[in-house]
Amino acid sequence: MALSSTLLSGRMAAEALAHVRERRTPVEPRPASTVILLRDGDGGPEVYLLRRQRSMAFAAGMTVFPGGRVDPTDSTIVDSWSGPPPEWFGQRLGCDAETAAAYVAAAVRETFEESGVLLAGPSAETVVGDTTDADWEADRVALESRELGFADFLHRRGLVLRADLLGPWAHWITPEYEPKRYDTRFFVAALPAGQVTRDVTSESDQVAWLRPADAVAAVDAGEMLMLPPTYLCCRDLTAYGSVAEALAADREIRPILPTVRVDGDQAYLETR
Repeated sequence: MALSSTLLSGRMAAEALAHVRERRTPVEPRPASTVILLRDGDGGPEVYLLRRQRSMAFAAGMTVFPGGRVDPTDSTIVDSWSGPPPEWFGQRLGCDAETAAAYVAAAVRETFEESGVLLAGPSAETVVGDTTDADWEADRVALESRELGFADFLHRRGLVLRADLLGPWAHWITPEYEPKRYDTRFFVAALPAGQVTRDVTSESDQVAWLRPADAVAAVDAGEMLMLPPTYLCCRDLTAYGSVAEALAADREIRPILPTVRVDGDQAYLETR
């Protein structure tokens, strides 16, 4: 596999240089999930992207997919589960079934918290429709603030998590020089019929649906900032002519941990 090398600048370069020169001990990465939410547009698939607030401690000002940390209670939703079992996801994601269930639950929960889109339904064959009214919004805010647990939310509304709507896509681990690190599983999912994305999370200041090729071009032109995992996922998506094709992709999922190479006063992030 080809080696990709990127010159770091600004805060990331400073952190990387300090990490190498001071031989800092890396912090332990925390489990997290990210969902690449897709819809079919006139020019092919489009991906939902959020730009993180510049005040955020991690990836400030970066354009990202919906996602976030796995919550300790996320693995408790298996009695509200529909679709491939946690064991299947564990085989695809390289972890045990309980851990896989937590990653999947976090993916669905975080997507609802950050976009208002809920990959769940009253049965294994249905998905909830419009989630924009005040009652749904109250639950979304309660989940976001951790006043409401995800399992309790599903039980109260009589819903099952639709694991069959998620496709494992990638596995990235934050480079060791970063003070905040995540062990992140990426999933793909189609925007359910009848639902719409909403600019609801306080963590972002801008949202957009873009063709993956347009997102890649914007980054290449310096008009948009992305971390390597987001950029490379968008680049990979340019190969697919429809959402269905992307969801059907049989991808090799292996952990990717970018490394740092220092050359004088410059630091390079290398990914293979």
